[in-house]
Amino acid sequence: MHEYSIVQSLLDVIDENAKKNNAKKVNKVVIKIGVLSGVEIHLLEIAFNTFKEKTICEDAELVIINQPIVANCLECGHINEYKKNQIFFECAKCGGVELKVTDGEDMLLMNLEMQ
Repeated sequence: MHEYSIVQSLLDVIDENAKKNNAKKVNKVVIKIGVLSGVEIHLLEIAFNTFKEKTICEDAELVIINQPIVANCLECGHINEYKKNQIFFECAKCGGVELKVTDGEDMLLMNLEMQ
C-alpha cells in the first residue's frame, strides 16, 4: 500500500509550508488526484486520517478533487475528457487516436488553509 508513503510525504510538505508561513495549525488540505495516478483514494483517506494525529494537520479536513483524464487531440486540437473506466480513447470530435494526455496522471497539493 504505497498510499502510506504518499501521505507521509504529503504531511512533510504540509509541515514545511506551515513552518514557512509561521502557521500553528492546518484546517484544510486540498489535493487533486488524477484517475491515472495509481492512487487509491479511499486508502489515501484512511492513511491521512491515521497519520495526521499528533501533527499540525490533526484537525484538518482533507478535500480530494478527482481529476479525470484530459487529452489534446494531435490531429484536430480538440480537448477531450475521459473517465478511468474507458479502455480505448479517441477524440470525440474527429475520432483520432493520436492524443497527448495533459491532466489526470498526477497527484498535486492544491491548497492549504492554515492559521
